[in-house]
Amino acid sequence: MIYRLADNITSPLGDTTRDNVEAVRAFSTALSLHQLWDMPEPFMGSLFPNGRFEHKNYKTVVISSIREAISHLQQIDFTSPRVGLVLSSTKGDTTGDEGEPFAESARQIAEAIGLSTTPVTVSNACISGLSAQIDAMRMIETGIYDTVIVTGCDVQSKFIVSGFQSFKALSKDECRPFDEDRNGLNLGEAAATIVFGKEKPSYSNKPMWAMTKGAIRNDAFHISGPSRTAEGSYRALMQVIKDEDIESLACVNAHGTATLYNDDMESNAISRAGLLQVPVNSLKGYYGHTMGAAGLVETIVMMHAIREGWIPGTRNYHASGTCHELIMSAKHRSTDKKQFVKLMSGFGGCNAAALYKLIEQ
Repeated sequence: MIYRLADNITSPLGDTTRDNVEAVRAFSTALSLHQLWDMPEPFMGSLFPNGRFEHKNYKTVVISSIREAISHLQQIDFTSPRVGLVLSSTKGDTTGDEGEPFAESARQIAEAIGLSTTPVTVSNACISGLSAQIDAMRMIETGIYDTVIVTGCDVQSKFIVSGFQSFKALSKDECRPFDEDRNGLNLGEAAATIVFGKEKPSYSNKPMWAMTKGAIRNDAFHISGPSRTAEGSYRALMQVIKDEDIESLACVNAHGTATLYNDDMESNAISRAGLLQVPVNSLKGYYGHTMGAAGLVETIVMMHAIREGWIPGTRNYHASGTCHELIMSAKHRSTDKKQFVKLMSGFGGCNAAALYKLIEQ
């Protein structure tokens, strides 16, 4: 078990977590149609406004997110050898002519925020942001570090967008996760940070979120297509709900990309795991697919919303379109439950799940 000490979301919806949570509460989105990089066709995406963060400089966005998160933790010496950094991204810095090696970006980010330790990089397709959190849990539980900063970021480029267009995976309209009329995903940009610690700080007398379990499973079904039986997702999900009271779950926050096969696969995993009575949601209608940041952005929003007693609705959802009908709603719902599951999947058959609990004093 590791404790969430602080967090930040920096996205087109705002520069702080509070900005972002309130934007989701108001059903806001920054999704719009873009014609960029001399691409042959436009794409729907949630992008930082022109000129912000030095024209979307990758490292600038990440450093801004980390600094905002750690500003809330004056009690921690971030120059200590007991503090680590895990940087999550699917593509790293692709904003220059040739981009920059992922490890070099991480080194410069660690140096900019004053860390003395060597950062770890995680690039594991769309589950990167959740994989990085699981790595942090392992580092803390095995005694390598007492505190780990987990940060994730991707900014869009011609390289990324053209790749998804070649798969015919993008929708020119706002995405509709799990809906009968879904026809593809939207891309997004964001940086997000969670600072994890090994124990609940003595200075806090408030309930705190803890990541209690995490699992990664690869079913190696296909380089880009999800398993028809949801084998990897199902196995990751079962690992984190084993011996848990299903009735205590507020929600399963799914990957929910709004592609035909991903949403079907997740509904299959949720059904096989015996969770069809648990509400499910996706946040892609607010942010698009933020890639290496998605596992962090979506976890943070869920932590704050559930703590405040509500479950975000799945924006643009109208009617079930998956092989198993899930408990879903476009409207926000109230809850008094204090734990949730985060579910992610990605190219290459990778899948991850994690369980979070709000621990009382």
